[in-house]
Amino acid sequence: MNALRIDLNSDLGEGFGIWRLGDDDALLDVVSSANVACGFHAGDPDILRRVCDRAAERGVAIGAQVGYRDLAGFGRRDVDVPAGTLTNEVLYQLGALEAFARTAGSRVSYLKPHGALYNRIVTDEKQAAAVVAAVLAYDPGLPVLGLPGSAWLRLAAEAGLTVITEAFADRGYTAAATLVPRSEPGALITDVEEVARRVLGMITEQKVRAVDGSEVTVSARSVCVHGDSPGAVAMAKAVRAALLAAGVEIAPFVGQR
Repeated sequence: MNALRIDLNSDLGEGFGIWRLGDDDALLDVVSSANVACGFHAGDPDILRRVCDRAAERGVAIGAQVGYRDLAGFGRRDVDVPAGTLTNEVLYQLGALEAFARTAGSRVSYLKPHGALYNRIVTDEKQAAAVVAAVLAYDPGLPVLGLPGSAWLRLAAEAGLTVITEAFADRGYTAAATLVPRSEPGALITDVEEVARRVLGMITEQKVRAVDGSEVTVSARSVCVHGDSPGAVAMAKAVRAALLAAGVEIAPFVGQR
């Protein structure tokens, strides 16, 4: 148990203008990596600057959470984007966040797709390849985060990128070890104690119970608590406490770049 080490990440910076979503400051005191919205699904320059500054102050790794250009839908609506355009849009988002990360004395340390893009590239090889192409063009040394077994991580690994597998603390799983769509029952888990128990099982036993009652295998080096989930801060604290009590070290999967 003492040999186990896990990263705890959360989606941050997801407000826009006068709108605020989640408690970024409180979560930055708990997590080891911050998936920062880059302006396409959420986030604006003021928010990106603030989150990067505070993440750097706390030694939290900064990751680019890139998504479809869909502010109105929070990046959770499927969008048909030509592959070349998607590559350029991912590059655009990376560049925006990198400017604020560098200003804070840090760097963008990894990339994680958001929402509909995250789910689509589990199976859509053309869209997945477009995101891989963006990372290769930007920095072939930049690690990428995603769902185990996805086309996204397979293509990224084949291209020589460092891939990091991810599990979700507050999301339901299907029998195929994919996430239950948010429109379906069992998609969200909000009970704090249940969330902590599930994460402990995923990390120490590599197992989680799916919505149909079956047990599926989950392999992950990073665990996500969504910043916009109800009770996100309490869940993140409970997950952190449970892992530490079990002798699991919590640290970023990448060093500060």
